[in-house]
Amino acid sequence: MANHVFYDFETDSSNKFFGQIIEIGAILVNDDLEELDRFESRCRLSPGIIPEAMALLVNKTTPKMLKETNLSHYEMIRQFVKKLKDWGKAVYIGFNNLEFDRAFLHSTLFKNLEYPYLTSTNGNSEGDLLGLSRATNLYYPKTLKNKTNSKGNLEYKLQTMAPLNGIEHNNANSAIGDVVATLGVAKILKKKAPNVWKSSFLTINKDAALEIIKKELVFCTNEFFYGSVRPFVQTFVCQHPIYQWPKCFDLKHDPNIYINMSIEELKIETKKNPKILRTVRHNRHPIVMNQSYSSFFDEYKILGNQKLSERAKIIKNNKKFSEKIETILREEAEEKEQTKSQEDLFHEETIYKKFTTPEDNRIMPEFHKAPWENRLSVINKFKDERLNYFGKKLIYEERPELLPKEDYKKIHQDFARKVLSANNEKWNTIPRTFSEIDTLRNKFENDEEKLKNLEDINDYIQELEKNYQSV
Repeated sequence: MANHVFYDFETDSSNKFFGQIIEIGAILVNDDLEELDRFESRCRLSPGIIPEAMALLVNKTTPKMLKETNLSHYEMIRQFVKKLKDWGKAVYIGFNNLEFDRAFLHSTLFKNLEYPYLTSTNGNSEGDLLGLSRATNLYYPKTLKNKTNSKGNLEYKLQTMAPLNGIEHNNANSAIGDVVATLGVAKILKKKAPNVWKSSFLTINKDAALEIIKKELVFCTNEFFYGSVRPFVQTFVCQHPIYQWPKCFDLKHDPNIYINMSIEELKIETKKNPKILRTVRHNRHPIVMNQSYSSFFDEYKILGNQKLSERAKIIKNNKKFSEKIETILREEAEEKEQTKSQEDLFHEETIYKKFTTPEDNRIMPEFHKAPWENRLSVINKFKDERLNYFGKKLIYEERPELLPKEDYKKIHQDFARKVLSANNEKWNTIPRTFSEIDTLRNKFENDEEKLKNLEDINDYIQELEKNYQSV
């Protein structure tokens, strides 16, 4: 029986590489979802970070809150990492965390000289309650009460789901408030749809998920696109030769049509809609249900279990078909990667391009343990120039007087150049935020509270601008 950590971040922007976490909420619970401990913290913005106005409005963060928070970003992250290690092995769960919060955490840990994959290694695993909520309502409609949008699709927004389902959500869009609401949704799913809840924990580990997908002759999954959740009954074909994702055949299609096609013919057919091949991202907590659930969906129910199994066996027993699919996927991926390789990337964007070495990983704890006066010498041990770069930035943020004058000047001027840029940069800039504020003033012209907040944000950005212009 494993403990679970429900968590949420509030950030200054949606940019996982160049944005910053400003608030953390996390609750440790046991297998019965009973609270054991919690963590909540807020920090100030680091130098060189310009917030997006809309992000601050959404998470109700005022410039005053940012200024009055004494805790630095580095200090908050150190406290959070320590707490997670104290809590021990756990399943990490959030609401849309695998798309957003996890990526932010990876990037944040990387830039703070911590091992990025803390929540998915050493016995830890990750789940996403947004995907689980969608899947549950697909198999057992009305398990959760949802608002219906203008297109007739169910909405899965925590701030609307919580009150509809009798869940306390007084602090919506605060980190700990969203964690409490997420935990409330989890309790409903566990109680009302135990089969889906139990199945979901079989695939929180990517290796376990991959094994199930490969092993099962026929299985059910779901995808979310065009605003709705759609079921697919599939069988495994092959792993993507580059990205390792399972590629599966949608059994509503007759495999006899495709099984003996040439590679060139298959290239054409695999691009057509509806797709004969689906991708199951096994590292993003796919909800995989057994074949019996295929009868829940008309387009598969009409075929029947016997026909679905027969079609699956045709795919499974034809190795040449899977080899042809692998060839197609490899060629497509190599072409794509060649295009990507020509892009200029900043250090912050390279986290998934190059793993840090075991040697450098062993040096990272030395940095955190050493007195600040000695940390520059620790940084110089890194073979990876990215870690050297991040380390000097951390000293600049925490103890700038300890940096050599040349290093200090270089970082100081680099920050100023980046945030004052009028170009379309990858990170947020002061001119961009001023433009955003103007747009939001028009959008919220009848909302006095938001207009007041926007003026406060504008004044705050003006202060930052003056500081950087003086560099």
